[in-house]
Amino acid sequence: MKTELRVAAYAVCVRDDEILLARWVAGDGTKKWTLPGGGMEHGEEPVRTVVREVEEETGYLTEPTALLGIDSIRRSWLRRLAGPGDFQGLRIIYEARVTGGSLRNEINGSTDLAAWHPLAAVPDLARVELVDIGLELWRERPPVGRSRRTDPANG
Repeated sequence: MKTELRVAAYAVCVRDDEILLARWVAGDGTKKWTLPGGGMEHGEEPVRTVVREVEEETGYLTEPTALLGIDSIRRSWLRRLAGPGDFQGLRIIYEARVTGGSLRNEINGSTDLAAWHPLAAVPDLARVELVDIGLELWRERPPVGRSRRTDPANG
């Protein structure tokens, strides 16, 4: 069985009761809002990853202000030619503040739109679960940085 590990860093940027999100475009064309961020490059430090990815996806320069938590997801797959696989995604989630730049959309990337959304409107957005996990970590600040949604003890 093929195994794959992807480490990524994401930002929860909230100001004036709005959250900054990027619209992710899946391989099948489905579009859902997500936290700005993405995969670490080999040898890259996680804080540099989140700063680079937020700028790529939104145009903003940011400063991480707190480590909110680390989320882990795991998925199995069966691909026609590759056979069975086991994917684990390790997602490092930071709180960050905008320090410069200007809002713009990513060109030729995994996202196609960046926007501020009222926190109250988030439940009505088509979004990935990472948005809810990030907001939970931002609101609750659990001591070990683990979301209730993904804590194995919550079954």
